[in-house]
Amino acid sequence: MNRCNSSLYCPIIQEMMNNRGGTASNSSEWALNMGVVGLHGVISAFGILENLLILWVVGFRVRRSVNSTWILNLAASDLLATASLPFFTFFLARGFTWTLGTAFCKVHSSVFFLNMFVSGFLLGAISLDRCLVSLRPVWCQNHRHVGLATRVCWAVWGLALLNTVPYYLFRDTIPRCDGRIMCYYNFRQHAPEGAPVETLCRSRQDALAVSKFLLAFLLPLLAIVGSYVAVSVSIRRRGHRHTFRFLRLVVAVIVTFVLCWAPYHTFSVLEAGADYNPALRQPVARALPAAASLAFLNSVLNPLVYVFSCPDFLAKIRQSLGAVLENVLAEDLGDLARRRSTAPSSVSASELLPKGPHPRPAPNNNGARRDKEEAEHPVF
Repeated sequence: MNRCNSSLYCPIIQEMMNNRGGTASNSSEWALNMGVVGLHGVISAFGILENLLILWVVGFRVRRSVNSTWILNLAASDLLATASLPFFTFFLARGFTWTLGTAFCKVHSSVFFLNMFVSGFLLGAISLDRCLVSLRPVWCQNHRHVGLATRVCWAVWGLALLNTVPYYLFRDTIPRCDGRIMCYYNFRQHAPEGAPVETLCRSRQDALAVSKFLLAFLLPLLAIVGSYVAVSVSIRRRGHRHTFRFLRLVVAVIVTFVLCWAPYHTFSVLEAGADYNPALRQPVARALPAAASLAFLNSVLNPLVYVFSCPDFLAKIRQSLGAVLENVLAEDLGDLARRRSTAPSSVSASELLPKGPHPRPAPNNNGARRDKEEAEHPVF
């Protein structure tokens, strides 16, 4: 066993340094670990492609609006998270050891927490926007515009970056006694001279655990639930009935957000409590990686919930993909026609390409009606 000096770290880190959990002791555990690695790989690939598709369609194929601004920023945040997931998968495949260096350990962890805060803040902002559209339609007609939504998004990113700074500062690579390397908190970094170690470690870990639970989970959840309750009451008072799409979106938003993030925040708080109750350390150490994987899954599910629940957006995606495929096929057929034109039995390009002009979508004259429907039953 490799020698390690655990006295340089906080008590809970010392416990983790001496813990041999995560290694595969037999073939069945090794097969299970490889299955988990493969699942992470599939999820990361699907999430990257999915969010790239959302960014492309929203950025280039959809009319810019307040709703598309929300989607664009949410997809950008989710793309950052899913792009970092392959490195977490690599960490699992290497046997729970970090081999990519201290600097990238800080960057990788910061991306996870940045997405956590941006997602929470954006979901809360989207829900409040929906509430304003329903309760204050006149104010929204005069003041709700793309410029305001863009400024809100910039504020969200700035606030999320500010909250991510402590996680970047305290993240470090820590050698374990069995030779593996952790990418985890080192709360003894940047410590004032003469500060009591145990008190410093507890106060810093408690502050991070409680702040991210409040700011990235509880407050956004209250905003989501409160906004939906207010919208429901407003619709009922006006004598309107909930559409099936509205109810489906409400349930999907709340369930997805809670299922993906509640376990992670729960075990983060329990991890802070493990300093006061050492019996919690082993269960938390086993459960926290799975909870983090579930939190990553939120970046894959967000586009499905917020975008693919809108039939108009699905039609836009099919139209965009169809146009791309048509252009590719037309170019391939044109090249084939030019090559065959030099042969004695050549076939003209006009015979290979579709005859007649390509159909173009009819101009949309229903913008005003769509805006009115959005105010009554907004997708976001």
